[in-house]
Amino acid sequence: MTTASSDHRGLPDTQASRRYFAKFDRILTHLGRVAAMLHVEKRLTKTEVEVLSRYVIALNLTFRALSMKYLLVGRDTGQFFGSLTMDVKDSGFPTTTELLVMANDAAQAEQHLRSMPSVDALKDRMVAEIIGDQAIPTRLQFTLSQRLYYEELARGKLFWARNDPQCLWLSGDARRRYLLHWGVYDSQVNLPVIYLMEVEDSGRDALPKDDRRWPEAQAHLMAQSLGGLKLLTIAQGFDETFDDLHPKRLRRFHIGPMYSQSFTQQSGPIHDVLEQARAPEGQDWALAWTLEDLESERVRQEKSGWFSKVDREVFALDPFAGRGAETGTTATERMVILPERPFQALAELNPPGFATVRKFVVNDAGRVLSY
Repeated sequence: MTTASSDHRGLPDTQASRRYFAKFDRILTHLGRVAAMLHVEKRLTKTEVEVLSRYVIALNLTFRALSMKYLLVGRDTGQFFGSLTMDVKDSGFPTTTELLVMANDAAQAEQHLRSMPSVDALKDRMVAEIIGDQAIPTRLQFTLSQRLYYEELARGKLFWARNDPQCLWLSGDARRRYLLHWGVYDSQVNLPVIYLMEVEDSGRDALPKDDRRWPEAQAHLMAQSLGGLKLLTIAQGFDETFDDLHPKRLRRFHIGPMYSQSFTQQSGPIHDVLEQARAPEGQDWALAWTLEDLESERVRQEKSGWFSKVDREVFALDPFAGRGAETGTTATERMVILPERPFQALAELNPPGFATVRKFVVNDAGRVLSY
């Protein structure tokens, strides 16, 4: 049995740490472009792309904050502050603990910033040390990096371990339709997961203005946002809990794992693909992206109390080989985003299991091709 300690490792080397964050900066930029392509194909609406893009930007801000925190890792800063811990086996992303610590730091960011010199003051002191003492101002550089880290946290809008549900109005008046969206960082596999739920509201008051239903709905959805739960379980639980909220569609986006010869331990076909590609730094990666989709097929009425009835959703399940009952979805689509060199290796090797995986091939010029 593999232990958690062997699955997680730190990045104590300065150059490796900076390459890691630079790699994710490129990857997340490509992820936004792929979402835009899905919009062109009418797979995602403009509103859905905007919501997903917001989460991708939040992820990028989280990585930027962590890159500031660990900017001087491996250097003599006068104090030990550790290094980024990442999941090298299951995800390629930072461990959940990193995000939990970051959330705690964010709660105290203003306090730290008040007690630290300003950015300009630190830069002036660094220049004075370089010219006057002819020395590299490592400790001042470390203080500056921590100041920039806390400034990122204070600005907010990052991707946290829990990103509570938000509500967007889509259409309707008497029977309003909303898009609920929220995100979590799955602690079991250390991956970001984003949920989109289309809901019809037959209640008297608009959902986001309802002081009772909206907090209850938010709490319910966050409690059910576990990677091990099937979409069918989540949707049915929501449908049965709220008689006047009707989930018409629920989608779950799993971002990752990220595979890289430089940073992760992969086995099987993806290991062979990356090894054969021998891609240069910055192109040595592949990002998996899985979309689970559950749609309501029809509505049935169920008795509620002595004299009333309520609508209950009947969800369409994947009809192929009975997989719907197994997956709890209407459809599941596996995708992989990768640069040109790894894609060429993938095409040459043509490993089993990848025929049904949609491939998005990207380059730094912003081009995205689909296969």
